[in-house]
Amino acid sequence: MANYSMKNRGSRTIYEYLYECIREDILSGKLHAGEQLASKRTLARDLNISVTSVENAYAQLVLEGYIHGETGRGFFVNDLIEPVPVRESARPFKPNILRQPEATAPEHILDFKANRSSVKNFPFATWSRLMRNVLSERNAAILGTVPYNGLFELRSALSAYLYRHRGIEADPEQIIIGAGTEYLYSRLLQVLGFNTIIAMEDPGYKKFSEISASQGTVWDYIPMDDEGMRIDYLKNSSANVIHVSPSNHFPTGTVMPITRRLQLLQWAREKPERYIIEDDYDSELRYAGRVIPPMYAIDEDAKVIYMNTFSKSLVPSIRISYMILPPYLLERYQDTMSFYSCTVSAFEQLTLAHFISEGYFSRHINRMKQIYKQKRDLVLNALKESDLHQISEIREANAGTHFLLHVNTSLTDKQIKAKAEEQRIELALLSDYTTHQGIKSMGTLIINYAGLEPDQVGLAIEIIEQVFKDDIAKAKSKPTF
Repeated sequence: MANYSMKNRGSRTIYEYLYECIREDILSGKLHAGEQLASKRTLARDLNISVTSVENAYAQLVLEGYIHGETGRGFFVNDLIEPVPVRESARPFKPNILRQPEATAPEHILDFKANRSSVKNFPFATWSRLMRNVLSERNAAILGTVPYNGLFELRSALSAYLYRHRGIEADPEQIIIGAGTEYLYSRLLQVLGFNTIIAMEDPGYKKFSEISASQGTVWDYIPMDDEGMRIDYLKNSSANVIHVSPSNHFPTGTVMPITRRLQLLQWAREKPERYIIEDDYDSELRYAGRVIPPMYAIDEDAKVIYMNTFSKSLVPSIRISYMILPPYLLERYQDTMSFYSCTVSAFEQLTLAHFISEGYFSRHINRMKQIYKQKRDLVLNALKESDLHQISEIREANAGTHFLLHVNTSLTDKQIKAKAEEQRIELALLSDYTTHQGIKSMGTLIINYAGLEPDQVGLAIEIIEQVFKDDIAKAKSKPTF
């Protein structure tokens, strides 16, 4: 087991590669049922890797049932019923069903478009231990029917956490748990009614408008200025609900000042059926100053619907989101939506409840803030030291896991994307999220750095320089006085 060569792991993390090696040895029969694995410290020493990497690999193997741990003794291979070597030639039977041909996605060296969290920093060992604890408790809630709004344990943990860290006072009964923000948004549209007209920020996250369109709900795009959604345009629209991300707008990074927030709250209180959907996207990840209080915390008229998710703060595969409904809408939700089943398993909910209530979530957020800040500073410094600084301007707001890079270029956004594809990188542009195209959005790149590893930064900047090499050459050729 100690002969695994870390040189063969490619782009995989150390713990992922180690996990795959041990799993392959178990499936192929090299490691037999009942055989004891090397201790974590011994294996870490033999492979010259950290104990944490071994812990995470073992935790994943335990989680998937390949091995088990015995207190005071170590880890042992489980007795799999039919261990079958994994062979490339072994293919399951597939019925002859006509399918649409799948487009082959180009293989990208780097992806700046996907705004994913850093999976390698997920606390696997803690999470798997909490899962085992939940199982050992034999809580009847695991096997019972989950309430339509989610388990009380998770809603109670969230209520306490939001009060301590976000200044939100919300009763657990106001919290609705669902599998993803998109699911909750769909349910919310039903509660608000199909005569609702929703105003969305432009630029902004277009998925919500796509969900609205699929359900027949009318929406309108409202332009933004440097303080957020423009009030003058909003007042001239027929919208009665607005969707905003005041604490950290995506993709611009704009933080809405208190004056604009109060103006939006005033707009909402002018008519009974007006509401504000507050998407508190990436709110925890602020690197300078205090975390911005949400609009929900200053709303005195029960006009704000608060939404958030764990897909970014933890990992995308944890599809757990939640929304907080004001009392009037909560009553309507209970009357009309309570027949829907909760879409998150009790097992996951109880694990997350422990993760929050025992303080692991807040510690994880603090750790990720440090990690993301280091990545951000590394990328920003690399940009400032590169030739790109001669033709570009960085726009960022000390928050989230992305920033804007505006490039003075003769290329159109379509040409920028084409040149990026030639260099085998995926780029996101501000114009991708803008409905009413303007001069300000052209040539503006969205640099998502969450999934970027430190040793990739130099390569990333070099490749972006290649995209704009003609513009850089022109800038260098200009005489300086």
